[in-house]
Formats: sequence, structure tokens, C-alpha cells
Amino acid sequence: MGRELKLTEGEIIGTLTRLALPIMGTSFIQMAYNLTDVMWLGRLSTDSVAAVGTAGFFLWLAASLVMISQVGIGVSVSQSYGRGDKKEAGRFITSGFQLNIAIALVYGAALYLFREQIIGFFNIQEADVVDMAVRYLSVISAGMIFFFMNPVFSATLNSSGNSVTPFKTNTIGLIINMVLDPVLIFGIGPFPRLEVEGAAIATVMAQIAVTAIFLYIGFSKGTLYSHARIIEKPDFKRISRIAELGIPPSVQMGTHAAVSIIITRLVAGFGSIPIAVQSIGSQIESISWMTSEGFASAISAFVGQNYGAGKLDRIKEGYRKGIRVLGGFGIFSSLMLIFAAEPLFSFFTPEDPEAIREGVKYLRILGLSQFFMSVEIGTAGAFNGLGKTIPPTMVGMTLNVSRIPLAATMSSTALGLLGIWWAISISSILKGLILYLWFKVVLINIRQASAT
Repeated sequence: MGRELKLTEGEIIGTLTRLALPIMGTSFIQMAYNLTDVMWLGRLSTDSVAAVGTAGFFLWLAASLVMISQVGIGVSVSQSYGRGDKKEAGRFITSGFQLNIAIALVYGAALYLFREQIIGFFNIQEADVVDMAVRYLSVISAGMIFFFMNPVFSATLNSSGNSVTPFKTNTIGLIINMVLDPVLIFGIGPFPRLEVEGAAIATVMAQIAVTAIFLYIGFSKGTLYSHARIIEKPDFKRISRIAELGIPPSVQMGTHAAVSIIITRLVAGFGSIPIAVQSIGSQIESISWMTSEGFASAISAFVGQNYGAGKLDRIKEGYRKGIRVLGGFGIFSSLMLIFAAEPLFSFFTPEDPEAIREGVKYLRILGLSQFFMSVEIGTAGAFNGLGKTIPPTMVGMTLNVSRIPLAATMSSTALGLLGIWWAISISSILKGLILYLWFKVVLINIRQASAT
């Protein structure tokens, strides 16, 4: 379904683009899962959007836990591949999958067992919103293993330069979700009307299909992960290396999710409509950050392979050109969110003028930070490729946590709810600036070290 790219050779921007486009497409697909749910649920009720948006934070936490294996495998495989050592890459894949499955089982069980307490944390006053969120989370937690497996399958293939196969596979999953969503939410034909539970079932079934396809490809096509043996004695040395690489970005993303959960608790004090606005607005905004994440994965694989091959000049040039592309996209995203805010938000809640009015304010404030957010995400990918996952973690955690006191302070002024959106936007701008400057220093230090 796809072929591997040699990232240590060839014209840089062309090589990066060929690798990045399918990854970006895959990121768009992941975003489209959520947008599809929100689009149909928005036609059901604003409360259902608020409920799914609340429960959806725990999929975000799941994604942060996936990053332990996703980043650890990605960096280890790309560097091993750059050295030409496919056997070592295979060993890391086995260890990464073992770690990922163990985390998935524990997290899924915890979500299901404590689902009522988890949703209760938000202190949502509308009882029907709470009930819908609990029911949605019950279904999602049962299928958690599949949410964990698919990003790791994708990361393994991306690291070897094959980004086409994950794109095609995830596209099939999206189509399944798009077909099942309206059928199960509204009860079309012989199917019962399941509303928010229908959205959850559609998403889980799509993820199961994607896992099945990845497994089929592995057994029949001879991919890098086809020789992985999950049922074998764990290699704790390699598991430790994967965890060492993956835990920092996982902690950063987990902190970001935890901070967002606390921010949502602040937002809930303004009512259920602001919760829906945050849920829908963040999904629209994800057009830019998911695309940036996709391109950052390509930068990470590119930097990893060239770092393994000792090609430092190629790393510097690849980063420079990659950030130019991401910066251009960030500017486009800013313009889109600022000047097309009303039609974008109206698409999801066409019959709720109050939600549209508040949503436009959200998008325009967050639109100011899109360029800096794209630079931050791309630079984090470059750090990961070097195996230096601590710097983006430090910057991300510090400024994400700062959102809590900043949002609490600004929302208590005349700005009200808008103060929360400004706190998020300001911290994103600072993250992009600081991480970009830090990476420039790291590149200088690496060059000086290699010269001595």
C-alpha cells in the first residue's frame, strides 16, 4: 500500500513533502472523526455537543499516554533505520507494542470504573449533560485498546518513511465513521436512535476496523511491525529506552489535557453554551494544530534518520525549510479563523445564535496564536527526532500550567469568559517563541560538539 522513503538522501523539501503530506492527511482524518461527531450532534442539541466535548478530554488524555510508545518507537526506529539496522528497529517495535497494550488496558479499565466520578469533576449543573457524558464515556472506554494501537502502527510506518499506508488505512476508518454516525445517532432505517451513544459506537467500530486492516497488512505485506512478537518476554532495557524518550512529551500532552480539563471547569461556571463553544471551537482550531502535528511527525522522522546517519547539515536545512512551510500554514490558519469565524462556527450549530456569537469571539482570539502554535509543534518534532524530548516538555508544561492562574485572573475581570480564551492564546504565542529560540541554540551546540 506504500513504500519506504530514504530520508537521508535527495532534495530536502521534496522528500519532506512526500513524507509529510500523507501524515498530514492522516492527521486531518483524526480531526475529521471528531468534527463528524460534532457536526451531527450539533444538529441533535447543543447539550449533546457539550456532553461529548466534556468526555472527549479523556480521549485527549489517552492520546498523551499513547505518545509514550508512539514517540519512543518513532525516534528509536527512525534512528535505527538511519543507521541501516532494521533488526534493532524490529526489537524496539516489539517492546513498544508491549508497553502500549499494558497502558491501554489499565487506562480503559480506570475510565470505565470511575466514569461517573470523572464527569462529576466538571461540576456541570445540567443533569442531562452529565448523563450523556457518562454514557458516551462508557462506550469509548470499552474500545480504548484500539485508540491506543492505531497511532503506534502509524508511527512505526512513518518512521521507516512509509506514510502512505497509514493514510489509506485511516481514510477507510473515517469513511466507516462518517457512514455510521448519522445512522446510529438518529436511528436511520432499522437501527435504533442512540444519540450520543451512537456517536461513540460509530467511532469505536471505525477504530476496530483500522486495527484489523493494520494487522492484515502486517501479516501479508511484511512491514516493519510484521515481525513483532507481543507474547514474549519483555525486554526491559528497550522498554526503558522507549519510556525515556516518550514520557516527556507524554507528560507535556497529559499536562495540557489536565490543564484544559481545569479550564473547562472554569468555563462551566458560565453555563453549558460556553462548554459547547469550547468543544466546537477547539475542533475547528484543530485544523491547524493537527496539520502541524502531521508535518512535525515528518520533521521528526527526517531529523531522526539524518541524526542516525550523522548528517547534521541536512538536519539544519531540513528544519529551516520545514518551519517555513509550517509558518506559512500558521499564517493561513490565523487569517481563516479571524475572517471566516462566523461561517465556520455556524456550520456546526446553525440554529443557535448565542452559541454562534460566542464561538466567533473564541475563534478570533485563538486565531492570533496559530502561527506561533505551528512553529512550536514543528520545533517539538525536530527536538524529538534528535532524541531530546525534555526541552519541548519543559516549555509546554510551564506555559500550559500558567494558563490556570492567568485564566482565573482574567476571567474575573470585565473580560469574563473572553479572559479564558485570551489566556490560552497568549500562552501559545510564548511557547512558539521560546521553543524556536531554544532549538537554534541546540543546533549550534551540536555543530560545535561534532567539530571537536
